[in-house]
Amino acid sequence: MTVRNLDALFQPKSVAVIGASLRPDSVGAKVWRRVREGGFEGPIWPVNPKYTELDGCVAFSDAADLPEAPSVALICTPGETWVDVVGKLGRLGTRAAVIVSDSAKPVVPRVISQTLAAAKPHLLRIVGPGSLGVITPALRAHFGASSSMVKTGGVAWVSQSNALTNAVLGWASARGLGFSHAIALGGEADVDTGDVLDYLASDPNTRAILLELSTVRAARKFMSAARAAARNKPVLVLRTGRSDPAGALYASAFRRAGMVRVDSLDDLLDEIETLGVGRIAASSSATLVTSDRGVAALAADAFAAANTALAHWPAAAGVAIASALPRVTAGNPLVLGDDAKPEHFGLALEALAPHRETGTAFVVHASTLSAPVAEVAQVLIERQRFAYRGLLACFFGGVDEETRDALRAHGIALHSTPHRLARAFARLVDYRLSRELLMQTPQGLPAQIPAEIEAAQRKAKATLDKGQSSVGGDEAASLLGCFGLDVVVDAEAAATVAEGDEHVVDVTVTLRDDADFGPVFEFAAPSADGVSAPFSAYGLPPLNPILAREIVSHSPYARRAPVGPVLDALTSLSEAVCCIELIVGLTAVLRVTRIHARLIAPRITLGRTRGRLAIVPYPRQLEETLDWHGERLTIRPIRPEDEPAHSAFIAAMTPDDLRLRFFGAISGFDHTQLARMTQIDYDREMALIATMGEGSHARTLGVVRTITDPDNENAEFAVAVRSDLKGRGLGRMLMERMVAYVRARGTRWIVGEVLRENAPMLGLVKACGFTIGPTADPAVVEVKMPLQADRSKR
Repeated sequence: MTVRNLDALFQPKSVAVIGASLRPDSVGAKVWRRVREGGFEGPIWPVNPKYTELDGCVAFSDAADLPEAPSVALICTPGETWVDVVGKLGRLGTRAAVIVSDSAKPVVPRVISQTLAAAKPHLLRIVGPGSLGVITPALRAHFGASSSMVKTGGVAWVSQSNALTNAVLGWASARGLGFSHAIALGGEADVDTGDVLDYLASDPNTRAILLELSTVRAARKFMSAARAAARNKPVLVLRTGRSDPAGALYASAFRRAGMVRVDSLDDLLDEIETLGVGRIAASSSATLVTSDRGVAALAADAFAAANTALAHWPAAAGVAIASALPRVTAGNPLVLGDDAKPEHFGLALEALAPHRETGTAFVVHASTLSAPVAEVAQVLIERQRFAYRGLLACFFGGVDEETRDALRAHGIALHSTPHRLARAFARLVDYRLSRELLMQTPQGLPAQIPAEIEAAQRKAKATLDKGQSSVGGDEAASLLGCFGLDVVVDAEAAATVAEGDEHVVDVTVTLRDDADFGPVFEFAAPSADGVSAPFSAYGLPPLNPILAREIVSHSPYARRAPVGPVLDALTSLSEAVCCIELIVGLTAVLRVTRIHARLIAPRITLGRTRGRLAIVPYPRQLEETLDWHGERLTIRPIRPEDEPAHSAFIAAMTPDDLRLRFFGAISGFDHTQLARMTQIDYDREMALIATMGEGSHARTLGVVRTITDPDNENAEFAVAVRSDLKGRGLGRMLMERMVAYVRARGTRWIVGEVLRENAPMLGLVKACGFTIGPTADPAVVEVKMPLQADRSKR
């Protein structure tokens, strides 16, 4: 399970405290006090046989005696009681429980497994054990044993550490900052980081997510959830234990998911201000506005140290400043002078407003007699509308609480030093770049003939059946050669470089089966200057040319190596590992010259089982080619490189067909929207397209897509066919294949919504076996089909 019933946890209507107590220093007393002090407005029920009432609330002797099922139960009793308590809560109908046990007392694993078994039949979700709690300040739901009260804000805090959560909540409270939610996950026996990311990705009250973790328990679920969340909002992550051997692998995984890794807790805390308060549009450059030349130099140095750029102004921006502020020399940083008055800051913002190339506005100011901080702050609030890409401020010496709160109320984030301000902005730039990387359209996968892939799979199986688990030489070359790799068996023979060529570097390539992330590549090379540390990078298959380029670009040899051959070699090697699941390990040298990239003396380790790939690769097994009305038609999963053909497909549909498909008038889609349609996560989405032709001549004729909820209960579908091909059976052909696919996944229902006036679509779903029912909107009907006759077989 994943997001199932997490709405009860984050949007509670009632709460029961199992083991509520007045005994000083007990867990039950701490949790009860925090729930009461928080002011939760729903029913609060204490459960403890030693009391008949607590603080004026009727106490119940047993969970089974509660008047109704609480949305959330906070379990503060010893471990030996959990199985019984959870069973009673489940039968009552409770959907979520938080086990706020004393983390100093170890829990027997058998107790945890039995507790989960008691919860499972009722779909009751469990946070913990050993959780500090779950807090939703907007609902005044302080459910746990946090050391401080929490204000409402725009960022969510998710952590595996109770101590760190308490420290962060206290730090934020002292500075008047708040959270949309704060979650300490504890032992993650059930609800884990991936589950919470999945929920927060679509939570309208959460503008950004701050994540602290040390390990990932379910890599595929985590990566899917993180990629989905990072497409919608910034996700910043701090991994403790940065210096351990897995640190570089985690950094690669975070970047692959579109998350921004921060270096320290200070950086993560700064983002509570920047992301929870500020309203900053995407920008990679900024303009500094200050009154003092020394402050300007200090701030410019801070931006340079953070590897962020001050904007290069267009000439018109300088003219605008000269007109608005004749005594000021135009430039970036913009120094208003020691005699600057508050209104001069406003005039500067207004003059720069039409020139969007000037980027995000940063006001860095130390109070002066002519420009007191409070008055400058008021001007910023009044003129904020002129800061097109957002406004951040830094006031040396601090601000009073009233001024601070007024700035925050208007979305102006504050930082105490230019250094912290610059670093916070640099992380926003990192997020924008990471999100763009997620959206970039890669070139196609290496063109492989399925017969050759099947031959390679048979070779690997035959070798393993003979009891041979390690292969090298010609045997390894034969396997990898099926994927277009240039393989040389003899390392000595490969040492000779042809005339006109030049040896650049030997990269050691290793594939290993990681306990957390499954198969991962490690690429290592000596330093280019013989002094610096050796180069090392990780890559999670499947790789595509864009991801391979990311790895190459961090190499000290990036400018000397041939880009094309190296990218081809890395993506082909990745394809081999994805297609041949018997490959559990590999070592080789990738010899890079000015012209070639050759794999030297590879050795492959074969095995019956390996860890799951953290990211689901392209499901080539779903490809099918058939005759259709006298032409060759291919039905296959959509790929990122289908974006141009998909754009043409949508353009070929009539306005009315587009309206019926998208429930509104559609004129077209931009790259970002098309990227989301073609760059799907095969773990939770599927889009089958009908296509003719290859390469630039490929035409998309129809598409059916589903998005499956994280619990694999419902798959919501949509189908579209080119307007000039309707009525030829293509829609039904696609629909039947999609129904078969989601049924094979074990999904319980396939569902959709159709405009009541869309008679052709209603005819299609009836023919496929769907039932039709009403919705709350009289213009829309729900169509639904059960896929599993016996749910217990899933």
